Amino acid sequence: MIGLLCFVLAVLVSPFKSKLRLEAENAVLRHQLIVLRRRLHGRARLTNHDRWFLVQLYRWFPSILQVLTIIRPETLMRWQRAGFHCYWRWKSRPQGGRPPIDTELRALIRRMSVENPLWGAPRIHGELLKLGFEVAQSSVAKYMVKRRGPPSQGWRIFLRNHAPEISAMDLFVVPTIGFDLLYAFVVVRLDRRKLVWINVTATPTAEWIARQITEAFPWDEAPRYLIRDRDRIYGSVVTRQLRAMGIRDKPTAPASPWQNGFAERLIGSIRRECLEHVIVLGEVHLRRILREYARYYNDIRTHRSLNKDAPIARQIQRTGSIKSHAILGGLHHHYARA
Repeated sequence: MIGLLCFVLAVLVSPFKSKLRLEAENAVLRHQLIVLRRRLHGRARLTNHDRWFLVQLYRWFPSILQVLTIIRPETLMRWQRAGFHCYWRWKSRPQGGRPPIDTELRALIRRMSVENPLWGAPRIHGELLKLGFEVAQSSVAKYMVKRRGPPSQGWRIFLRNHAPEISAMDLFVVPTIGFDLLYAFVVVRLDRRKLVWINVTATPTAEWIARQITEAFPWDEAPRYLIRDRDRIYGSVVTRQLRAMGIRDKPTAPASPWQNGFAERLIGSIRRECLEHVIVLGEVHLRRILREYARYYNDIRTHRSLNKDAPIARQIQRTGSIKSHAILGGLHHHYARA
C-alpha cells in the first residue's frame, strides 16, 4: 500500500519536474537495471565506469539520490570525495622544478650539523660537494638541525680536547697471605687510558710518592694537570715536586671518589681481572704480578672507550694462523697471527 501511494505521488509531481531532471533520473534507473543484469550471483559489482557515471550525474543533478536503490547515498558521496582527492592530487603533481632531496642525503645533512655545531650551511655545503652531492646551499640550510642558542662545543668535546694533558694517580691496599698490607701506586693518562706507572711498597711516604712521580713522568712527558684525592700522604713534599715539574695538582672534593673516576676504574679492573684470582705471597710477588698485568693492560687488553683498541694501539692482523699466548699463568690469553 505504501509503495502504491509513493507511485501515485511521483506521478502527480512529475509534470512539475524539468525535462532534463526526468531524463537524468531515467538514465540512473536504466543504468541500475544494466548493473543488475550483469550480476551473476551475490551482490552487484560496480566498475569504475559505473561509479564515474553515477558521480557525474550526481554533480549535475543531485536529485538522482531519490531513485538510487542498488547503492546507498553515503556510498555515492564517498565516491565523489575520493574522486575529488584524486583530481587534486593529479592537479598538484610536480611540474618539474628543483628535484627532491633523497632521504639519505637529508639524514647526512642533519648528522653533519649535529656532529659539527660550529659549522654553518656554507661549510656543510662545501663538504657535500667534495663528497659528490649536487645540492643547493639553501636546501642544506633547510634540512640542518635548528639550534636555539649560539653554536658551542659540548662537555664531551671539551674534556676530550683536554684529556691528553690530564693524568690521575691513586693508592690502593692489597693483603698478603700473611695478612700484611701492601700499597700499590698507579698513575694513568686520561686520553688513551694508558697505565703510566705502577709500583708497590709496604711503607708509603710522601718522599716515596714524589720519587714515583718523577720516574713516571720524564721532564718532556709531564702532564699539565694531575688528579688526586685528599689523602694526607700527598704532603708538601709531593706538591713541591709537582710544582717543580710544571704540574698542577687537582685534589678532589672530600669523600668524592667519583671525581677521580679513571683511576678508580683502573683499580677496579686490576682487582677484578687479576688480584681477586691470586694469593699474594709478598712485595716482590705482587710487584711482578702487577707489572705483568700492566703490560697486558697497555699492549693487549681492548677498551670500549677506545673503540675496542688497546691504550698502545694494536695493529689489525688479517693473515697467518692464530696462536694463543698465556698471560698471568693462563688467567688471560693473547691471540695473534703468526
